[in-house]
Amino acid sequence: MYEKTYPNKRFKHTIAFLQKHVSNSQTILDLGVANPFTTIMQEHGYTVKNTKGEDLDLDVSNIESSKANVVTAFEIFEHLLSPFTVLKTIKSDKLVASVPLKLWFSSAYRSKTDKWDRHYHEFEDWQFDWLLEKSGWKIIDRQKWTNPTKKLGVRPILRWFTPRYYIVYAERI
Repeated sequence: MYEKTYPNKRFKHTIAFLQKHVSNSQTILDLGVANPFTTIMQEHGYTVKNTKGEDLDLDVSNIESSKANVVTAFEIFEHLLSPFTVLKTIKSDKLVASVPLKLWFSSAYRSKTDKWDRHYHEFEDWQFDWLLEKSGWKIIDRQKWTNPTKKLGVRPILRWFTPRYYIVYAERI
């Protein structure tokens, strides 16, 4: 089902976590443009609408007008200067969101060529928890997983043991 170029481990963990908390009878607003994971959600029976690629730091109109039961944000908040604004704007009562975790042995990701693929934040789990709490969300469940590579070296070995991704299911307080 997943092509070899996709991040298979992350996608498998993400869809399993989503299925644990969201029935496929609920509609989803997925923050970010349609992507390979949008297709995976649809293949699992979810009705998904994506935002249109607008800069969510500046334009939250699609979030404000959404009637979706659930909002998902998979590796989106690290690209925003102000994820707090987006989190406060969400009207649905359910949120499933994942972020890459800050790795103590590796610099934050940055692209020098793609203006959209920049990380303004790489969170520690407690920082993301506080952001959610301050913006009116209560975390019901959370999970972390590693992202090992097949390269040699100290950092690749550390990636086998150090969690890279953090996902939460939260409900509006």
